[in-house]
Amino acid sequence: MHRPTVRAALTTGLTPFLAALLLSSCSLAGGEATDPSTSASEGQTGPTGEAGGTVVLATHESFNLPKKLVRAFEDETGYTLEVRAAGDAGTLATKLSLTADNPIADAAFGIDNTFASRPLGEGAFAEITTSVTPPEDYALADGSDRLVAIDSASVCVNVDTAWFDEEGLEPPQTLADLTDPAYADLLVTPGASTSSPGMAFFLATVAEHGDGWQDYWTDLLANGAKVVDGWEDAYYGDFTAGSKNGTRPIVVSYDSSPAFTVADGETTTSALLDTCFRQVEYAGVLAGADNPEGAAALIDWMLTDEVQGALPESMYVFPVMPDATVPADWAQFAPQPTDPYEVSPEEIAANREQWLTEWTDVISR
Repeated sequence: MHRPTVRAALTTGLTPFLAALLLSSCSLAGGEATDPSTSASEGQTGPTGEAGGTVVLATHESFNLPKKLVRAFEDETGYTLEVRAAGDAGTLATKLSLTADNPIADAAFGIDNTFASRPLGEGAFAEITTSVTPPEDYALADGSDRLVAIDSASVCVNVDTAWFDEEGLEPPQTLADLTDPAYADLLVTPGASTSSPGMAFFLATVAEHGDGWQDYWTDLLANGAKVVDGWEDAYYGDFTAGSKNGTRPIVVSYDSSPAFTVADGETTTSALLDTCFRQVEYAGVLAGADNPEGAAALIDWMLTDEVQGALPESMYVFPVMPDATVPADWAQFAPQPTDPYEVSPEEIAANREQWLTEWTDVISR
């Protein structure tokens, strides 16, 4: 086993992954909402005769699409895209909720199914009709007329298969396995209160154990599970396949992660598909937007074959449109779960605050 070579390949191959996840722009800010008839687009015309001007997109800091695609959107529509990025999906949802009466942008992208209910409940999004419709199984039960699915990815427990092969130990397969003494001190996870994937992993345990999730977490921590602030801390700090100094070969990450640990035609990590929680990211037009026409055009663009096909290598997520092209490495090394855990946005909204308070108490004991 040529472990040093594998480690070097992993460090090099994952650099774009980290870069995309850390991409950020200016902080979210917004002026007073105005009537669309007095917006910046008034009287301006693009090459196709459509209204032009600036369309402002509020998003999370992981938003990243090829510049040539953005230029094509601007050339074809006459709109200028301005991206205003904040922290993670939770931060974005909070900002949109608090500014629902005074929108900070024209459109928003990156609200996922774990956070959608709050901005929807605050009336942050307007109704929208797109030129194409993503498959129904991605639609929100409440809010499908205001939020449109753009991409999906599942948060899954990942293992360093090279480490397990070297140690002669069979990797875990299920959430229950993680409490087995055979895997003591081997798991690292981002926290539920500080990380979107950490929250998704927590929700998977809720879906599996119901009201018994606290007992499960007590057992998980008693078996030496380590909780850190964010995904980067877990993957690039403690995970053996993400850091030369890592000591834990089990990490909470994504179903797409193994596609970025391919060396010599083989992946050195694996996602445990029986541990996954599906996340779907949505986009919508903000109610009271200065440029709602531009926002609608932007969302239509995000559903085109070109953008959908760029999502895997740009933002490391799966497209939702069935005809979109997925890289060969993804098809081979990043299979998606067939039966991921799910908790409805309504249940999450009703219980999130209490769950996180109780979770914090459990990990603080």
